[in-house]
Amino acid sequence: MKKLVVSVFALLALGACSTSGSATAQFDDEQQSDISCMKHQEQTPGEEYFDEGNWDTVVSLSILRYYTSNGSKPYCDGGEATAADQGWRKLYVQMGADQTNLR
Repeated sequence: MKKLVVSVFALLALGACSTSGSATAQFDDEQQSDISCMKHQEQTPGEEYFDEGNWDTVVSLSILRYYTSNGSKPYCDGGEATAADQGWRKLYVQMGADQTNLR
């Protein structure tokens, strides 16, 4: 019985964590790997990202590093930037980065 109670609490805790984190889009910096082409972002940044008061240092630095290092590289599928990509690129420039780093 004790194992069942512990399991239920663990499932409830996992459910609470996954629900709270799903509302905010996540930027994929491709694990900061050295890449030859970029993959498309899967999620579009929400409006909360564009409010400077919400900027998280770790996330901001990840975005800045990624596009400064890779923004001039082509997308791996040979296509153009998607709406999600455009959203993150717009944020990159809003953070004060040089737009010429973007292809």
